[in-house]
Amino acid sequence: LFLRDEMSMYCSQKYETPALTVCVQCSCSPKNEFPTLANAKILLSDCLACDSCMTSEEGARVFQQNQKELFRILNLNKKCDTSKHKVLAVSICPQSLPYFAAKFNLSVNDAAKRLCGFLKSLGVHYVFDTTIAADFSLLESQREFVQRYQRRNQEEHALPMFASACPGWIRYAERVLTNLVTSHICTAKSPQQIMGSLVKGYFARQQNLSPDKIFHVVVAPCYDKKLEALREDFYTALYNSQEVDCVLTSGEIVQIMEQKNVSMKDVTEVPVDTLFDDMKEGDVVRHDGKRSDGYLEHIFKYAAKELFGMEVKEITYKALKNKDFQEVTLEKDGETVLRFAAAYGFRNIQNMVLKMKKGKFLYHFVEVLACPGGCLNGKGQAQTEDGKPDKALLNQMEEVYAAIPVRLPETNVHVQKMYQDWLEGMDSKKVQETLHTTYSAVNQTASSLDIKW
Repeated sequence: LFLRDEMSMYCSQKYETPALTVCVQCSCSPKNEFPTLANAKILLSDCLACDSCMTSEEGARVFQQNQKELFRILNLNKKCDTSKHKVLAVSICPQSLPYFAAKFNLSVNDAAKRLCGFLKSLGVHYVFDTTIAADFSLLESQREFVQRYQRRNQEEHALPMFASACPGWIRYAERVLTNLVTSHICTAKSPQQIMGSLVKGYFARQQNLSPDKIFHVVVAPCYDKKLEALREDFYTALYNSQEVDCVLTSGEIVQIMEQKNVSMKDVTEVPVDTLFDDMKEGDVVRHDGKRSDGYLEHIFKYAAKELFGMEVKEITYKALKNKDFQEVTLEKDGETVLRFAAAYGFRNIQNMVLKMKKGKFLYHFVEVLACPGGCLNGKGQAQTEDGKPDKALLNQMEEVYAAIPVRLPETNVHVQKMYQDWLEGMDSKKVQETLHTTYSAVNQTASSLDIKW
């Protein structure tokens, strides 16, 4: 299966037991990587969301999330027995669109419409943009941060708060870091899983469909999203239905195009659908954030205004040890009142955790992403044939993403209407049930809390 960023160079040898795939202690010691860790032993509990912490059942289910599963549903829909037909909906992550635009030398708006046209030519019924789900996730995350900040003196685990959008980080936190950090993770669902709730909840009701009659596919930049879709808390037993049935990476969609000998430039443009009747999406928009959905930026600006009455127009990042570990601070009357950080990649996550264990952690919020460089650098896209990052393509993707207009989640009138009409208000029980989840430690046979890095 798939190994995560820097750890992949360590975890190259594995053997299988009936319940768990386990990394063999590796003898490799790459030069210039973790030079002070020459004697470290890389075991099962050290790996960051690679296949080595998956049960055999999880491994089998992840393996099913591939192009064949998509074509299984497409072929099922061609058969005479309409009782087994599914409404096929595909949701596309905002960080996937720049990949298609850069790879095929298209504008991001053309790429979105041509990708929609290609998917519908296969037999897909609806193609959505998950930006609306990110709107909900950002709004819920920023409200939760302010609430945690206000409770920081009464609750030990109120702060720091960690972002919850990256499934690689979440799996690592639950399986390896356990209670050290799980209570600090924001409870807002990721955009992918909120989109699952929107498609199988709101949209299904609008179309008068049972959730199990919809087969929901997400196109994402990384493989970890496949694991996220399998979480038990994103499963509805009443309908025997996952919120997201299958995740395909951007690269896997390109593979389908190549197999069918189709180029994006030859595909007819079709407007992207919305969740609202016959309305179509307009131009592609994004959130603040250079390579992700911008949790740090949105939460920082919102907290500055709500807690300290300060309007922050531009955010200044201060790079620390490397470009993937940066901090942002807010000062008032000569005092630092907010200290946020962005930590991307395994090395920076490890440094962050070590500081936390030593009681030297000064941050109120951290946007944590498993992939160095953020979501645009997901391992399911912008890779060369030998599995290395395609730096030239990635640079183009970053330029494309930066040029997309920014839309604040607060200004989305559809979101505000759905809060009132579907979710019964912003502080309702339904909001908690639909847009939030919980994260907790998962018992492992080995503990990594005593690892000497």
